[in-house]
Amino acid sequence: MASRVGNILSLVSFISILLRYCAQANGVCPADVRTWVPFGQSCYHFVHGEEDVAKSYTIEKAKDMCQGFALLTVRSAAVNDFIVQYSPKVWKGTVNIWLGLYYDSDDDQFKWNADSIVSYKNWVEGGSADWDIPVMEKCVVLHSTTGKWENISCFDSENGVVCEAAQKTVVIGSKNGSPLLSALVILSVIAILGISAVVWFFNQSSSSGSPLLPSFEYHPPFRSSSADQTCLVEAEELEETS
Repeated sequence: MASRVGNILSLVSFISILLRYCAQANGVCPADVRTWVPFGQSCYHFVHGEEDVAKSYTIEKAKDMCQGFALLTVRSAAVNDFIVQYSPKVWKGTVNIWLGLYYDSDDDQFKWNADSIVSYKNWVEGGSADWDIPVMEKCVVLHSTTGKWENISCFDSENGVVCEAAQKTVVIGSKNGSPLLSALVILSVIAILGISAVVWFFNQSSSSGSPLLPSFEYHPPFRSSSADQTCLVEAEELEETS
């Protein structure tokens, strides 16, 4: 019995964890006039679409166009591949996309604009070294067709700008939560608890050997033996007098 109760409690605990995980809706991208493409835990906005004349932007102009959001950061091969695969849907031909990297002369290495270390790298052949560009003028672009990174001067103008924003998670119960999804979760909890109770009841009944429904037997009203004898004596007297 104790083992079955423990199993049911474990099942309920697992289901509650699963429901808490499922109670989170999909990530939400920024709600503005721009088109954001979700991927992984981030959203990406490709600034420049298909046009007859490609526009060029300095890195400072690119930052301004992102309006408070970060320039593209690539922290994994999956993100790098996503940019390469999605770029043809936005741009004609090959473009160089600004990366949100800067050269930290104190540490003698590139860092993301949030001062985080660059763990994933995809440099062109020869690495990140480029002695023709002064240290303080080094910026990095990503080639839209190959996905390779290359040093260029921060004063150059390129025509690829991708802004990045973190997805916001909507939790049920918040103002942005879906009432329908909340109701479904509540009904699911009630149904699961009900099923667990029924399973426990059947297990208890089968283990004890007792029937599911109680059996009833008829018992006549209690009568004492002296009362029965008195009735017999009265019956004989009535026969003698008749």
